[in-house]
Amino acid sequence: MTDLYNPFLEATRNVFQLMLDLTDVSSQPAECFDCERELDVSIGFTGDLKGEVIYRLPHETAFGLVNSMSGMEFDEVDEFVTSAVSEIANIISGNVVTLLAGEDLTCDILPPVMKTPDEGEEYAIRTACCVVTSIGEVYLDIRFNPGE
Repeated sequence: MTDLYNPFLEATRNVFQLMLDLTDVSSQPAECFDCERELDVSIGFTGDLKGEVIYRLPHETAFGLVNSMSGMEFDEVDEFVTSAVSEIANIISGNVVTLLAGEDLTCDILPPVMKTPDEGEEYAIRTACCVVTSIGEVYLDIRFNPGE
């Protein structure tokens, strides 16, 4: 099975650089992520991989990303913030699908949904990373089973 950590990290880095002009994108171990108030956006995957990736953003990171995208200041999670963060997650996931196709994996993505991770389900493939930028951190919880 292919390494999923790198395609997600590469896609996140590319989207953040192109959309938000963030050039200081790096990663650190997932264990470093610590947040009490976060926005969780899930993007489902179907095809050769079935599961989801959950983008977990501290509220301050979400506000920073949306401010960078829109030029508007936010201090509460509202419909505009959740929509903008969902769209960023959707674009990153679409880029991941393209990268996976280069590794002979055919996948499609589902529309983003606001979701708290379900820890009860078992996944054959599970990895996570913490993406770090000057705006803040984004935790990627990557969880898949081989498709049917």
